[in-house]
Amino acid sequence: MAGESSILSESKKKARIEIIPLIDVIFFLLATFVLFMLSMARIAALPVQLPVASNDSSAKPDDDMVKLQISDQGTCFWNTEPITQAEIRPRLQSYMKAVQNPRVLISGDSKAKFGPAVNALDEVRKAGITQVSVDTRPPTGR
Repeated sequence: MAGESSILSESKKKARIEIIPLIDVIFFLLATFVLFMLSMARIAALPVQLPVASNDSSAKPDDDMVKLQISDQGTCFWNTEPITQAEIRPRLQSYMKAVQNPRVLISGDSKAKFGPAVNALDEVRKAGITQVSVDTRPPTGR
């Protein structure tokens, strides 16, 4: 009889907890929870009227608009005329007196530092000009 008990104990296997199916269930619950939370999040957006581009090739460029350019050495150009940073404010003030609807286009060299461009933008703001554009076109290679 002693031999029978050893045969019975060999035929009985111990219960094991399988980890891989448990991991699959946990990942499924996690993915479900994340997707549920994302569906509950509301995206807050402001109503914005975007500008519409026109293909009107007959439109001529505005002759009154000033092009203020900043080079990589920090040199400023007023419509292709080199000026210093200190000359920007007086020129903007005289420009405001001379033109009824003053507009300024600020553009920088691809290697220009951010500081001089911000200073030029600040001078335009201090002069009281509200119609300011920043040129974002890619460089065409001079």
